[in-house]
Amino acid sequence: MTALRPLASSDLLVSPLCLGGNVFGWTADEPGSFEVLDAYHRAGGNFVDTADSYMYQFPGNEPGQSEIIIGEWLAARRNRDDMVVATKVGDHPRFKGLAPANIKAAAEESLRRLGTDRIDLYYTHFDDESVPVEDIVTALDDLVKAGKVRAIAASNISPERLSASLAFSDREGLARYVALQPQYNLVSRDTYEGERRDIVRREGLACVPYFALASGFLTGKYRPGNAVENIRNLPGLAGGYADTERGANVLAAVEEVATARGVEMATVAVAWLAQQSTVTAPIASARTVEQLPALLALFELRLSDAELGTLTDASA
Repeated sequence: MTALRPLASSDLLVSPLCLGGNVFGWTADEPGSFEVLDAYHRAGGNFVDTADSYMYQFPGNEPGQSEIIIGEWLAARRNRDDMVVATKVGDHPRFKGLAPANIKAAAEESLRRLGTDRIDLYYTHFDDESVPVEDIVTALDDLVKAGKVRAIAASNISPERLSASLAFSDREGLARYVALQPQYNLVSRDTYEGERRDIVRREGLACVPYFALASGFLTGKYRPGNAVENIRNLPGLAGGYADTERGANVLAAVEEVATARGVEMATVAVAWLAQQSTVTAPIASARTVEQLPALLALFELRLSDAELGTLTDASA
């Protein structure tokens, strides 16, 4: 793992790969989750992303189970001070939306599940346009002032609301978003490139993109006509890209570069993302320890300008 890097203007130092916690308690049970977390930490990783709502939408899952597993792992390993823990507010079924009272109540529950006294990076999971940005930012600033949150960030927010939030923070001298977590990968570029990226660049934010592997599609296991027995191979998730011309073009380009370099397709896909100018740390999850090496290998791989161009052109 390469050296830690600053997360924009915050005092947080993070590894260049953020480990996604959405699979913990879902497709990875607690022992398996501990194995993945152990292996990531041994490799030098310190940045773990979760949410208070993962993955209650799927039968048999409870909201907050990922936070609980991470919290139990932190307690068992006694390494809380080594880790940067990011979680989110706004999508838990009991704490929907971003009303100030809801933000504060949800934060207390996340702190309890994580077994910690502070959240390092606290995201608004989905913007709530029924609440003025002034009220959202003020509530988040209260948590920062109370020492319960170290830095704040946003995910799934319009460019207009992101800009308004930053302007209010600057005007009032309140806590300011330091990062944006958009959906961004080789088959989903317009979800970030454009206005959102312009704001991130202009305002000095960090981009920490989710779905770095397009829910597994960019690993190459989802192909046209190839049925994969996996919960992620659902319309709108990984399988949704397999039957598109663009998806096929991207896979061909990723496979071409991966074959030439002698690495996994996942490594190439995440390396492309990591080398985009505003990206600080892509988020990728691993259901098993065996899936981690391909992700960690991105730090040994520096794509050439020609390789970056091949991938970018194929995904246009």
